[in-house]
This record gives sequence, structure tokens and C-alpha cells, in this order.
Amino acid sequence: MHTVSVDKREIVPSKIVCVGQNYVKHIEELGNEVPDNMVLFMKPNSAIADTLVSFRQEPIHYEGELCFVVEDGRFSAVGFGLDLTKRALQKKLREKGLPWERAKTFNGAAVFSRFVDISDSAALFSVRLDINGTTVQSGDVTHMLYKPDEILAEIKTFLTLNDGDIVMTGTPSGAGALNKGDTCTGSILENGRVIVRGDWVAE
Repeated sequence: MHTVSVDKREIVPSKIVCVGQNYVKHIEELGNEVPDNMVLFMKPNSAIADTLVSFRQEPIHYEGELCFVVEDGRFSAVGFGLDLTKRALQKKLREKGLPWERAKTFNGAAVFSRFVDISDSAALFSVRLDINGTTVQSGDVTHMLYKPDEILAEIKTFLTLNDGDIVMTGTPSGAGALNKGDTCTGSILENGRVIVRGDWVAE
């Protein structure tokens, strides 16, 4: 089983629960309609990887996200995550009304920074992704359709969250394709101050 680092602890997420279409500008850039209800899907533990891939049967698209670790029924830690997507495959499956797990849950489809402990999940967190020194994605909780605590409450209405599970809260606009050799830096900020970051070079 794959692990993630929470400060000096290594934990094993049993699953990753992801929020789709949680930023209006991202919904618009994909040409989708604003959903009536929260869009949720899951990635398995096997999707977690340390390396960032730019191609797997087709170009891989990045989606930088504000992510939380669940412990004792609450969000206990925050970190940066990349929800990696086979966009062309996802589009084809959606057009046919088919599930799109093949485009979202492949091995290596979830890459995370380390996580840091937090005391307040309602703080003003923001997420930023820089590629080759240029900011390509940036957003904060005020831009979300559903805020972190709302997301947690909704998930709990139908699903048991185990200690160590990760919740990915959606991506701001600016998602796009990775290229081999891209240098990627993902940061989480609290009140404008970087509290954790991750660095990768796309393979």
C-alpha cells in the first residue's frame, strides 16, 4: 500500500475522495454546466505515486488541488495534490455516458506533497501550481462552490472515512497538458503564506 507523509508520520490512505467541478472557471474551461449537486468520485490507494508522468497511452493533464487528510472524523492536515487525468479518454467516456474511472484512477494518477497538521480547516487556504516558473493555476477557498467543511459533511452522509483517507477539493481554472521535463511546484498557502509545497519534474 502506498503512503503519504504527514509532518513526521507516514500514513496509508485507504482511498482518495475527489470533488469534481468545484470551481466555476474550471467548469467553464471544460465546457461543462454547473452541476446541481456536489460531484464526487474516488481514486484507490494504487493511484498514489511519487513520480509525475506526462504520458500514459495519451498526454496527461494536471489539476492542482487543495487536499486534506482525515483523522478522527475531521480534516487534520493539508497538502498539495495533483489529480492527473487522461483528458481525451475522459471526454470520450463522458460523451458516451460511461464511467470515467479509466481516465482518473490509473496507477500514478495522484501525486501529493507532504501534508502539515492544521488546527482549523476553515482557514483561508489557497492553492497554486507553477510550471517552469510560471503560475498556471491559482485559487482559494472563496472561489469554491463547496467549502472544505461542506465537502466533509456531504461525504459523511453516504461514506465512511477512515483515518488517513485523503479528500481532494477540486481544481481552479488553468488545467492543461504536461510535457516531459516540465518542472512543477505546487504550493498551499494560508492567509497568503506558503505552508507546504511539493516539487516534481515530469517524466
